[in-house]
Amino acid sequence: MEVKKIEGHEVHFTGEPAEVYHEKPTAFKWPRTLMHWHTYGLLSPFFEGLKQGILRATRCPTRGCEPGLWLPPRADCPDCLARMEWVDLKNPVIGEVFTFTRVEYPGHGIELTYPYYQIDVKIPGCCTVMKGYLVRGEAKIGMKVKAGFRTEEPTNTIFDLYWEPAE
Repeated sequence: MEVKKIEGHEVHFTGEPAEVYHEKPTAFKWPRTLMHWHTYGLLSPFFEGLKQGILRATRCPTRGCEPGLWLPPRADCPDCLARMEWVDLKNPVIGEVFTFTRVEYPGHGIELTYPYYQIDVKIPGCCTVMKGYLVRGEAKIGMKVKAGFRTEEPTNTIFDLYWEPAE
């Protein structure tokens, strides 16, 4: 089990970082019982941003469509099917816990120590709610949280984005 310090707190990762196979679009080796090659395709900029400490959202360029940002990002607009545009959110990204659950046992494939809090985060300007995990503290609805990034030895997965109390 790998122990990493994130914001001064120990987080235990039980898996191994995914090996990047292609750079554009990002594809990686998923080390499980069966080897599975997976590509992020048009969503590769999102995962590339996480490695750089940047949270990227998308928005539809079509007038009359939803004007808010989409996180998690979409490659194409669900309303008009236009290709979405990428937007880098300004750091620090502060959101609010919309809802949460305490995960007592996550099952196979989740590489976090447990129990942990899975949180849904409402970010100003976004028309969607982003899922993630709270790296420390106890989740509460309405709690302000700040996005953090695993930029050193990233896993090339969504686990490179975490949330921590902003207060």
